[in-house]
Amino acid sequence: MSVDLQLSQRAELAETFELLSDSTRLSIVLACMDQEVSAGDIAEKLGVSPSLVSHHLRLLRGARIVRSERRGKQIFYAMTDACVRDVLMTMINHLFVHDNCDVETANEGETGW
Repeated sequence: MSVDLQLSQRAELAETFELLSDSTRLSIVLACMDQEVSAGDIAEKLGVSPSLVSHHLRLLRGARIVRSERRGKQIFYAMTDACVRDVLMTMINHLFVHDNCDVETANEGETGW
């Protein structure tokens, strides 16, 4: 399967993966995968300052990876939709769940770049 993306689309895709390459941001996204969570709870869970969490959440919201919802004085965050969750779960399964199937078998028939 070949995917033909315009230059601007490739740049946006790369920027999204770059956002997720930061371990703190990735931890924040993982914390929001299956439940809505407040910024304060994320900061406590990760052992980082609330201001750092807020900074990362702003970037993640800008990339439409997480969404926010105000309830009273608190703001709760969750995954925007299932797309990013599915990508992350696919990578988690690929890296940590599968028994690392024989790579040569998995790559049979591929012609390379």
